[in-house]
Amino acid sequence: MTLKKLLTLSLLILPISWPAASVGADEPDFSQLRQQMIEEVERQVRETASEVGDDHLDPRVIKALASVPREEFVPLTRRHQAYENRPLPIGYGQTISQPYIVAIMTDLLELKPGDRVLEIGTGSGYQAAVAAQLAKKVYSIEIIEILGRKARKRLKRLGYDNVRVRLGDGYYGWKEHAPYDAIIVTAAASHIPPPLVRQLKRGGRMIIPVGSRFATQQLVLVEKDREGEVHTRQLMPVTFVPLTGGHKR
Repeated sequence: MTLKKLLTLSLLILPISWPAASVGADEPDFSQLRQQMIEEVERQVRETASEVGDDHLDPRVIKALASVPREEFVPLTRRHQAYENRPLPIGYGQTISQPYIVAIMTDLLELKPGDRVLEIGTGSGYQAAVAAQLAKKVYSIEIIEILGRKARKRLKRLGYDNVRVRLGDGYYGWKEHAPYDAIIVTAAASHIPPPLVRQLKRGGRMIIPVGSRFATQQLVLVEKDREGEVHTRQLMPVTFVPLTGGHKR
């Protein structure tokens, strides 16, 4: 299987209902499945080392993946698939990203305990929960109101008190809390949004998929050096749902 096929995320996603979570007596052992997921993610990281530039994850990222209950961030009807290494639909044309992609994007940010992180595209809140294990504060923006409100309640219920969720157009960032040590964008933009570059701290990193819905997208690492110069590096082909909003694309 080619790398492109291995990493491709589905764009054909049908809206689904998301009933309130409940735990059934016949549910699988999620802790065991979570460990199997981590082993699969680590294997895939080794296989794609030439593209990413590293053959292993920061142990702190692995610990974060091991501590976040992914089954709480997927629809009830998908709980049994929560730890499969692939994206899953969460409704409204959106997905929860493939665990490998979550791990790689988080690892590339090189988060430190005192960092402030901006996330564009809250979705179900899973990526924010993972980042919250590694950073001091996560500010997350979701443009789809119902997803944003549900994610906010879910994160609060699960105890992620260092995550704040805002409803709005993530293209323009969250200027009030800038600058950020790291920015993670979980939807594909046709270009790197200038407002996000401005809100990235000197010495900071941003990871973002760049490209259109109908063309190959590239996962791009954006680094702003201590002098304020911006450097970009394409890492690998991916496919994400598009970044939406009122901005010109």
